[in-house]
Amino acid sequence: MIEIQFSWVEWFGFVTALVYLYFSINQRIWLWPMGILSSAFYIAVFFDARLYADMVLQVYYLVVSILGWIMWRRRQVEEHASKIQINKLDKNMTLKLLLSFGVLYVVLAYVLIEVPPWVGIASSDLPYWDAFTTAASFVATWMLAKKLIDQWLIWIVVDFVSMGMYIYKGLYVTAILFFVYTIMAIWGYLSWWRDYKQYEHSLT
Repeated sequence: MIEIQFSWVEWFGFVTALVYLYFSINQRIWLWPMGILSSAFYIAVFFDARLYADMVLQVYYLVVSILGWIMWRRRQVEEHASKIQINKLDKNMTLKLLLSFGVLYVVLAYVLIEVPPWVGIASSDLPYWDAFTTAASFVATWMLAKKLIDQWLIWIVVDFVSMGMYIYKGLYVTAILFFVYTIMAIWGYLSWWRDYKQYEHSLT
């Protein structure tokens, strides 16, 4: 039987994550401080739910949010604009990111299966899916810091798979959040694509 879990921590994580997503779609630098807050709340949520890879991912999000804030601010100054230019993956970077994802996935899956018994905590309930979403999210978050439009395609897959995981774990507030994330990731891609094509057109 699935236990329904609601907590103020999860609700605050939910709200700050939605604000983060709004700023992300609209290419506003304030997405990064919202990312810091959201990650802090979800570190606690995922530890309690025994989704350890997701918890570690939130720590990574927190660190990348600080770095992304610095990187976007620096580019704003360099480009003299409130919205920095959107970039797109090339073939060389795509191969590097695929390799990075593969390595991360194998390492995370191994850690999730083997490490918990060593340190005396309960094993991850969904190690392979947890490793998949975590590895893909590591890559996509780095791409967001670089403002690569292709990151939205990864988020569509990650958010949809994550939604299923959270339903299974009884984290229904978070599952609703990731349903919204899946829809908004599609919107984000289309919004960024429109701006990207407008910039390309301005160069011709």
